[in-house]
Amino acid sequence: MVHRPFIRKAVSNIFYQFVFETDRHNGIAELLEVFGSVISGFALPLKEEHKIFLWRVLVPLHKPKSVGLYLQQLTYCVTQFLEKDPKLASSVITGLLRYWPITNCQKEVMFLSEIEEILESTSPVEFQKCMVPLFRRIAHCISSSHFQVAERALFVWNNDQIISLIAQNRQVIMPIIVPALEQNIQNHWNQAVLNLTANVKKMFSEMDEDLFSSCLAKYKEDEEKRVLLEAKRKLTWEKLESAAASQPVTGHTAVMVGHQPSANLIATLI
Repeated sequence: MVHRPFIRKAVSNIFYQFVFETDRHNGIAELLEVFGSVISGFALPLKEEHKIFLWRVLVPLHKPKSVGLYLQQLTYCVTQFLEKDPKLASSVITGLLRYWPITNCQKEVMFLSEIEEILESTSPVEFQKCMVPLFRRIAHCISSSHFQVAERALFVWNNDQIISLIAQNRQVIMPIIVPALEQNIQNHWNQAVLNLTANVKKMFSEMDEDLFSSCLAKYKEDEEKRVLLEAKRKLTWEKLESAAASQPVTGHTAVMVGHQPSANLIATLI
């Protein structure tokens, strides 16, 4: 009993060294497997040192590129913590978003699977604390050109527990997700992703037809504004290029004479 804090600290140091200093993952999965049993035996309420272990050790363990080698054991440890104290869910999800892989699609698929597992045991109150940044990230995944990432993000809507959370907060979530769905319908190359996108659109329409129509109209309005802005910006650049091409050059310096671009013209490019 007296040696438990020392053992936990020693193992934590091994995890710290792995995450922040080396890429040697030997034994990490096995240590996490042992800790899964230890965490399941924690007394309630959780001690502060145990919560610190979650935030400073388990969450940063999602950072290494070799996370797939021990993700199963890591996810088990995290879910054991959430079973002990469901109020930790929002902080765990926020931590995962902090370490979200941007250029590693396989890790992104794994993160989406873990997020879904965490959301299954997340209370509505905790869900509301992190739903905006979470669904912004999911929207980004939905419109990913990597079909496995987009597919895995859309599979979230097959989970009844998550559908229930989304339905309760549809006023916030739908305006975030609908633009990503529309971008998929218009641009995505993969047929399976297109079919899943159409299914999610149908779910949203059945969930709240008025809100869905409103989000769709807002998206189309924003797209029209974006197209007009792009056209205006292109025209401005053409004017600048034309003005620059008509100026005489002395040595290596272009001398601006005649009709110079106005400050307003340049300001539109900033």
